[in-house]
Amino acid sequence: MGSPSPSHKKSDTSSPIVTATDVRKVYSQGSDPGRIARALGRSKPPTISAVDTVSLEISTGEVVGLAGPSGSGKSTLLHILAGLEQPTEGTVTFQGTELSALSRRERTRHRLEHIGIVFQHFHLLNSLSARANVALPLVELGVAKRQRRQRATELLERVGLGDRITHRPGELSGGEQQRVAIARALITDPELVIADEPTGELDTDTGRTILQEFTRVAENRAVVLASHDRETLDICDRLFRLRDGAIASQTRQGEITP
Repeated sequence: MGSPSPSHKKSDTSSPIVTATDVRKVYSQGSDPGRIARALGRSKPPTISAVDTVSLEISTGEVVGLAGPSGSGKSTLLHILAGLEQPTEGTVTFQGTELSALSRRERTRHRLEHIGIVFQHFHLLNSLSARANVALPLVELGVAKRQRRQRATELLERVGLGDRITHRPGELSGGEQQRVAIARALITDPELVIADEPTGELDTDTGRTILQEFTRVAENRAVVLASHDRETLDICDRLFRLRDGAIASQTRQGEITP
């Protein structure tokens, strides 16, 4: 069976939802950077550049892929686009709002309302059922319990877990946990969905079903996927390949190669 092809509507005239301009992210090396710097006779601690001068725009109606080897900066760039981390240099704007200008509390609220995130390691709460995990963002937004449960149930059914809504994460397989995380990312109907290795724990058939869901939701929002998986990259309208934190190349659908 071939890969799911992009079937979402292209939005050529829409303004970007997210714009990253000359974004850099630099980390200090070691658990005690100051001590290391003194030991090396330096005035500043050694650093590593995780993201190096990246600029890109992402618009409604497109699926954008980030590819590259481990350590190339994919996950860090996703976190910056989501406002989970702040860039050392450069800016990220979301529909005209510069994320670094927001307080930490404002950024948290902004993510809850506008951005759905599928983390590589899921971040599910073991004490809660699948449905309760999916509904968590709506709890934070003050949505009534009945509405939360209804919306969470609908999304779990959509990702093929309608018979697992009361199961806790420890009672689910890795692939099932990943689908719970995907449902949670969609619960607030966000304008932007960000996913880190969204099919990494899924079997081939389930992975294709999830990719079809991503192409469906991209009809009226933007989707950014970081992945090593060829079938995942095949659904992308544009693909940025990262190397050492920088964009090494950009290709469009039809030009994408393994």
